Amino acid sequence: KEARQWWITNRKLLERNLRQLRAMNTTRAVAPREPYIRTGGLFVHPALHRAVEEAICPGTGFSPTYFWSCLERITAELRPEVESCLAFRDKMQAQVDEFYQAKAATGADFTSAQQRAESRAFLREIGYMDPDGGSVSVTTQFVDPEVATIPAPQLLVPLDNVRYLINAVNARWGSLYDALRGFDVIPDVGMLKNNPASNSCSDMLRDEAVLEFGNRLLDEIAPLCTGYWSEVVRLWPKFVGNAQQLEVLLRSGSCTSLRRPSMFVGSSGYLGPPDAAAAKQMTNSEPQLSDKGKIYLSHHGLHVILDIDPGHPDGQRAPAGIRDIIMESALTTILDLEDCVATADAEDKARVYANLCSIYRGTLEATMHQNGEVSTHSLERDLWFRNVEGKATSLPGRAVCVVRTAGHHLFSDGVLDEQGKPVPEGFLDCLVTVAAALHDLRGTCRFSNSRAGSIYIVKPKMHGAREVTLTCRLFGLAEELFGLRRNTVKLGIMDEERRTSMNLRECIRVASNRVFFINSGFMDRTGDEIHTCMLGGPVVCKADIKFQRWFTAYLDANVEVGLFAGFPGRGQIGRGSWRKPDSMKAMLEAMIAEPMAGASTAWVPSPAAATLHSIHYHRVDVMARQMQVAVRQPVPVEDMLEPPFLQVPPAKEVIMQEVRENALSILSYIVKWVDFGIGCTKVPDAGGVAAVGGAVGAGLMVDRATLRICSQLLANWLLHGLITKSELVQVFRETADLVDQQNSSMPAYRPMTEDLDGSEAFQVALQLVVDGHRSPSGYVERALCDARIRAKARMTVVEPTFVTFEATKMVEEAPPPMSRL
Repeated sequence: KEARQWWITNRKLLERNLRQLRAMNTTRAVAPREPYIRTGGLFVHPALHRAVEEAICPGTGFSPTYFWSCLERITAELRPEVESCLAFRDKMQAQVDEFYQAKAATGADFTSAQQRAESRAFLREIGYMDPDGGSVSVTTQFVDPEVATIPAPQLLVPLDNVRYLINAVNARWGSLYDALRGFDVIPDVGMLKNNPASNSCSDMLRDEAVLEFGNRLLDEIAPLCTGYWSEVVRLWPKFVGNAQQLEVLLRSGSCTSLRRPSMFVGSSGYLGPPDAAAAKQMTNSEPQLSDKGKIYLSHHGLHVILDIDPGHPDGQRAPAGIRDIIMESALTTILDLEDCVATADAEDKARVYANLCSIYRGTLEATMHQNGEVSTHSLERDLWFRNVEGKATSLPGRAVCVVRTAGHHLFSDGVLDEQGKPVPEGFLDCLVTVAAALHDLRGTCRFSNSRAGSIYIVKPKMHGAREVTLTCRLFGLAEELFGLRRNTVKLGIMDEERRTSMNLRECIRVASNRVFFINSGFMDRTGDEIHTCMLGGPVVCKADIKFQRWFTAYLDANVEVGLFAGFPGRGQIGRGSWRKPDSMKAMLEAMIAEPMAGASTAWVPSPAAATLHSIHYHRVDVMARQMQVAVRQPVPVEDMLEPPFLQVPPAKEVIMQEVRENALSILSYIVKWVDFGIGCTKVPDAGGVAAVGGAVGAGLMVDRATLRICSQLLANWLLHGLITKSELVQVFRETADLVDQQNSSMPAYRPMTEDLDGSEAFQVALQLVVDGHRSPSGYVERALCDARIRAKARMTVVEPTFVTFEATKMVEEAPPPMSRL
């Protein structure tokens, strides 16, 4: 009754405040449509209130009332700094716009050394670049070895898809043979189509090729003293003194061992006789006495498991009975609350928060329906085996989970303060993450996440050292309020905004005691580069961005700054990502460049991709490579000040092709975001149009970062007259018809072309381009969320359901009586 009366009294004030905040670009929310629940000085959406009561706080030792009081205190202390930082962003951009306009009017050459020097002096003068504080050293403690010392692939997964979440967390271990069979690494060797005999022969040849690939990989990373793995017929652990070593029997009858015996770290199951003579006697005479077990090898910190089972069809094809090679793959997985999710309102946030809590409790489950059978998937258990001393030991069965929260520029309409202002969404994300991780820190979960006792949070979209300092203050307050050791919450810095790239060393300095991760988020970084120099002139085509001087300087500088700051042994240096989930052969050829550049991790789009990418970390000794990179001449910061402007305008047909490609990416992504709430999707190719610069026939994974690039590039070209608004609208209309055809098989898909003027997806796509030069930093979140909320409001709800948040999964139940609301 109290909340309803407050709502009636203050509704007009709330709506006025929300209109003002939207005008200031500090919120994406719409006016609430139902009474909020008052908790202290905050007003909380019922969905979030219920999530905190039923999913977040139980088992933490803290009441929901205390949780909301913590959020209230943090908001009161840090909101002014957030708003000041956002105002400073706008001020910097306005001054940069004036600089580019003035220089462009004089015909300045932005590629000249003189102009770069002038740009640097100007940026220092206005406070865009911080004073150089000299060398910096990272002193972060209590970091898990998966983060600090073992280079390996990394997965990024949206928190709103339970099936993807389980697969990503379980992607620490992956089948090499399945990854090879399922993709284009092994070519199709069938000679005749639609011929069963030919198809059977093709399968056999592919299986032989997979087996040969595995043997050659073992020859490369675990060579034998004599012979090759294709000649091995049996292998088993044998005690030599007080420790075991791996004995290997070759087809010739001779026995050998690993060239580096220390690579063998343990085994499990029944494997082989106690001596070589018995092995020779049993190899062919008694095949029914088959081995069955696992051999554990370690190389460059990563484990490789040889799964031996001669009774399995795959094991029968291998002389040694190796049915599969299990690769330790994605050691870390980022649970995304940002670019990969479609969380437009409080109900969406409540759902992803429940998934996050289930991950930290170790109770997340998903029911799968396949071929008429129902199965339940859950998180994998640890792997137990006997080490070389015969002692029981284990390896984690899951990746170490890292959470990426919302940036400082986003505000949540799920919680309002006394003045009706939405609270910063990143504050809520941080508190929920810390509260969920308490189960891990206190040992009350089914599976441990951080054995070192840390909470890992990656903060995106930070502009410069001042905003990094703000994030450190936020984490420090969360630690104080929840009674945690100082610097328990570790910070990951996404180097994806221009002002952060220019001041990366200073960003690390202010977070030197809690930073665990830096990453070159080149997708968002490209969008910010285009937006920053928006008024300076037209920019190059998207495919040409990676050949620009600033781009290569940015990637190299990110690794160099991390190495000079002492990240090896303290944290991760991330570089690069692969966005073609079906092109694994190309990934195997290209992604080795990331560890060769000195990076300790890179993003891949699937568990199978992580398994294949792990091969690169066996082929490259990243720690040794980092020592080589660290002694080269550092990249001058001036190289990052060269804008990607066109030198010669392209032909009209080239311009229109570029517009069509970007329009396809924009509309394909937005229609699924707005109409279906899908935050990350694969954009297919059709009609000879390649999505996001990919080759025809190979779709790319697209998220909000890709949308930012595409919309900003078209906005730049529209602003500088390379295309007209009528041409833009015509291309979008034609592309909408193409996207409708691509999605025609999706259930409940509503074609945009039925009513382009009434299509939320089509209209917001045009809005992002037409108004792109006015959007703060070129961000797309606010327009997307507003469109999604309007689309959800128009959907006909047949029977409403309310979500009950349990420890294991979310269960839908009948709606409660209105009195409970």
